[in-house]
Amino acid sequence: MRLDGLAGAPRSTTHATDLCHRRFPLPGTADLTSGRAQFLNVTTHTASPATTGIQLQGLTKTFRTPQGPVHAVRGIDVSIAPGETVALLGPNGAGKSTAIDMLLGLLPPDSGTVSLFGMTPADAVKQGAIGAMLQTGSLIRDLSVRELVAMMASLFPNPFGVDEVLELTAIDDIAGRRVHKLSGGQTQRVRFAIALVSNPDLLVLDEPTVAMDVESRHAFWTTMRRFASSGKTVVFATHYLEEADTYADRIILMARGEIVADGPATEIKATVGLRTIRATLPNADLAALGALPGVTHVETRGEAVILNCSDSDTAIRALLPAYPQARDIEISGAGLEQAFLQLTGDNYGTESETN
Repeated sequence: MRLDGLAGAPRSTTHATDLCHRRFPLPGTADLTSGRAQFLNVTTHTASPATTGIQLQGLTKTFRTPQGPVHAVRGIDVSIAPGETVALLGPNGAGKSTAIDMLLGLLPPDSGTVSLFGMTPADAVKQGAIGAMLQTGSLIRDLSVRELVAMMASLFPNPFGVDEVLELTAIDDIAGRRVHKLSGGQTQRVRFAIALVSNPDLLVLDEPTVAMDVESRHAFWTTMRRFASSGKTVVFATHYLEEADTYADRIILMARGEIVADGPATEIKATVGLRTIRATLPNADLAALGALPGVTHVETRGEAVILNCSDSDTAIRALLPAYPQARDIEISGAGLEQAFLQLTGDNYGTESETN
């Protein structure tokens, strides 16, 4: 059974019922009387993480199936600097989850190497340098939320304070509840707390906000930004493109087991080269609008028309003289969704995973 948090070997034989009363002082923080976790001067787990970061070189992974080989990851190279927040995007079957499993040492690559702050994944896990919240895995039954988080904290050399993590992840109000009685959103928050409590240098999240409501998602990302602001490295995979656009410093876009784009969201959106003109124009002649120079596609939303343009400057110069009655005109660049669809294409491959 896979345990979220990637626990190493226990350092003591303290019983879980005793662990629920222990407090683990936050490294580098002298005053915990406020009851809030403070990511200040936190301890790192390597000699020089600022110079090593995360290196994936030449990673490949192929699965053998009765239908033939499935090439899940096809020779990817990734370098992530300490302190970066990176979103890993791609359609189902793109290779994201397989890449994450190799990053964490849960799946051996067929070829290539993984280095995490100068360590192998196994060594980084033992040092408590990695926290992970994955799609698969379940919580240990019959423990309370506090007991479970405290037990996981005891497995690592420099954990955050248990009470502080409970509050930070907004589960302090359910700390006494048995984990098998939690809702889907509450379970996700507990899994997040388990990933966070080790005080990791790298936090890896695979679809972290699934089953969370809007308020919980907002609280989650507020916590994440606070965590990342202390110089920690975050890698997350998500299908919510607006999360990647808003919270990631950088986006890595995968399709068919390969990296098809890598850079800031603004740069990736700019590579598409499309802009959109939106205007209120009742009873418009769509055929005539589609024939305007620089326009590639026309659609309507009530009285509004939306013109997808390869050259918005040329299109707007043609639109205004031809339709002086047009009003509420907006010109915008391509969104991340448009870039995603264009860069990944329609042929997503056949990888035997859900993400």
